[in-house]
Amino acid sequence: MTTYQGFTITEHDDGVRLVTLDRPERLNAMTQGLKRDLVEYAAAAQMDDAVRVLVFTGAGRAFCSGDDIGGGDGYRTPPATVPAIAPGHDSSIGTVNGLRVYSQALNVAIRSLDKLTIAALNGPAVQTGLSLALSCDFRIASDRARLGSATLRFGLMPDEGGHALLLQHLGLGGTLDFLLRKRIVDADEALALGLVHEVTTADELLPRALALAAELAAGPQAAMRMLKRAVYVAADSTFAGALEDIALRTGITDHHPDVREGMTAFREKRPPRFNGAAAH
Repeated sequence: MTTYQGFTITEHDDGVRLVTLDRPERLNAMTQGLKRDLVEYAAAAQMDDAVRVLVFTGAGRAFCSGDDIGGGDGYRTPPATVPAIAPGHDSSIGTVNGLRVYSQALNVAIRSLDKLTIAALNGPAVQTGLSLALSCDFRIASDRARLGSATLRFGLMPDEGGHALLLQHLGLGGTLDFLLRKRIVDADEALALGLVHEVTTADELLPRALALAAELAAGPQAAMRMLKRAVYVAADSTFAGALEDIALRTGITDHHPDVREGMTAFREKRPPRFNGAAAH
């Protein structure tokens, strides 16, 4: 069994995997090794046909409080199961390389997944924790959650990509207000701002997230993954580019067995049984 540094994996039915950040004594603050292992797991999940939906949450009272810059190890915790990579951040070039290899790479890995992703925010999601949540496709927040970047409180930048992710949700004016005023908002305000899709109680958070995961896992996976990628491409494209992209994808999905099953189920007035073909 694979052991990951700083998080655990729980398998649920129909391809749902629960990823739990598991450093509650540090409010699930991220180390270099944790980021590296999350990137590795994202790659494994992408290549595993049995995986359909990933749900991310945190152990204890936080989702993720950001980078572990106060625990004595911080950026320099080496991975436990693979040879260490030089930590960087000891020079200007080292900082650039460290960001590309770890902090930014994690958000790229999560956002680049074709599999659908859900962040179940059980508590504070700050800095890297906020960016991880915003990299997911869906966000459900407990009423105990708080969301913010607040890097300027330390004179630091949202260098892991938080500024770009916030811009997609808040627009230019909202992002400037959120970052430059060092805002940390509660769950209800996060919902009003559009940073989360839903707010629930602490007790109902995980059941609700897993129910959404089961709903998504039951859908036609090939078309859903293509559509997810098309939407993200459209967000960064011209209208003409978005049309061309989805036309090419539709050339694949229209000939997938799920379409024949969907049409047959409609004619037979029954629920469709998707995902019977190899592309799960």
